[in-house]
Amino acid sequence: MTSLAAQFRSLVPALVLAVVLSACAGKDEIAYKEQSVYEIYSQAMTYLDDGRYKDAAAYFDEVERQHPYSIWATKSKLMSAYSHYQNNKYDEAIAGLDRFIAVHPGNRDVAYAYYLKALCYYEQITDVQRDQDMTRKSLEALQDVLTRFPGTSYARDAKLKVDLTRDHLAGKEMTVGRFYLNRKQYLAAINRFKNVVDQYGDTTHVPEALYRITEVYTILGITAEAQKSAAVLGYNYPGTDWYEDAFELVQGRSQKSFQQEAKSDKPWYKLW
Repeated sequence: MTSLAAQFRSLVPALVLAVVLSACAGKDEIAYKEQSVYEIYSQAMTYLDDGRYKDAAAYFDEVERQHPYSIWATKSKLMSAYSHYQNNKYDEAIAGLDRFIAVHPGNRDVAYAYYLKALCYYEQITDVQRDQDMTRKSLEALQDVLTRFPGTSYARDAKLKVDLTRDHLAGKEMTVGRFYLNRKQYLAAINRFKNVVDQYGDTTHVPEALYRITEVYTILGITAEAQKSAAVLGYNYPGTDWYEDAFELVQGRSQKSFQQEAKSDKPWYKLW
């Protein structure tokens, strides 16, 4: 009995260590069970089809863990990232895609890896009232797809998303410009509106930006510059409401009222 008790006591440290290591393995790692690559990959696909994306990612990772030299291990890296993307775990997806691109730069699916990485950023674009760092990362990643893989279906979709992303960034500039304008910080406001015209000249926000420039110059009494921006607006966007309002400003019919309102404490611009 003494001998058995001694043997048990000698095993306790090892058992404790095993429990600790098991806990450190993390909740996402599945218990090791030797299976064929077909069995693991099939189970991963089943989870993916069922919308169990966390489990799918874990099983795709298991393919690489148990069969690292299989051709399915390479595919599983990409499928694991896709599962994280479907689960809105964008950081994990991007990390997996970066590893795939670094290890397999010549793989036939690398174009999709770049495209999926761009989508991870694109899906995180926030309202223009908030920081647009993710929007800028999305634009950079989408343009990378256009540069590296022109003529592909990924590039065609990326081009559409680039246009939308640029429009979003222009919208952010307009929001900041209006913020300054409402507080009579005219220099800061006009610089934002000029950024829209100079950097995002192909977006839907340009007509308003030109009108706002005309508006600010009118308030400041810089008539020549107001007329110049109104002329650019009229030449490029004739018949728009923005041009009609700008035309009234440079004709002087609204100049007095705008200058009076500029001295008041109330917001005087009319977008909303």
